[in-house]
Amino acid sequence: MLAIVDYDMGNLRSVQKAFALLNCPARIVTQPEDVLRADRLVLPGVGAFADAMKTLQRTGLGDAVRDFIRTGRPFLGICLGLQLLMDVGYEDGRHAGLGVVGGDCVRLTVDQPPLNLKVPHMGWNSLNLMPGVPLFKNVAVGSYVYFVHSYHVQPVQRSLIAATVDYGGPLVAAICRGNVMATQFHPEKSQEVGRIILRNFSELSC
Repeated sequence: MLAIVDYDMGNLRSVQKAFALLNCPARIVTQPEDVLRADRLVLPGVGAFADAMKTLQRTGLGDAVRDFIRTGRPFLGICLGLQLLMDVGYEDGRHAGLGVVGGDCVRLTVDQPPLNLKVPHMGWNSLNLMPGVPLFKNVAVGSYVYFVHSYHVQPVQRSLIAATVDYGGPLVAAICRGNVMATQFHPEKSQEVGRIILRNFSELSC
């Protein structure tokens, strides 16, 4: 079973529909025990870091996600689902994350001089891919994917970075460490490139 975690953050149905189009049924789950029964797990999300963590802690879903990751089964975080993996997030204060990946999540500063770019970073942008990442099999370097974010992650271990995007300089677009994969962009909104990525995830060995 491929499970999508519902913690009151994000466009769950869009993610579920994207997998359905690949003939990969995905179940939306709200209970920790259902997270732990999954063969593959997706943590999507759009929203505030602190509110998300409060919900994950209150429901026990945060512990369940960490326990699932420890089993070695494939895990995919999307957008906020990537950011929550960090130790700390700095949206409206300092808040502990899931602590799966060492590092923090900080606000984009590209709206300041001399760059004066828009925040959030919203729309299509091209990926700079690291070689040999299973999640990006058959994805061409420079492929365009869809972003919507005002915060970005800074992992301590730079070797975890699987892809970057240029927006006033290089930003982390994806990370990969063993069974843990996560993207700052939205594959479910990224048309054919996104479908390839989600298909790659759905075909990974458990």
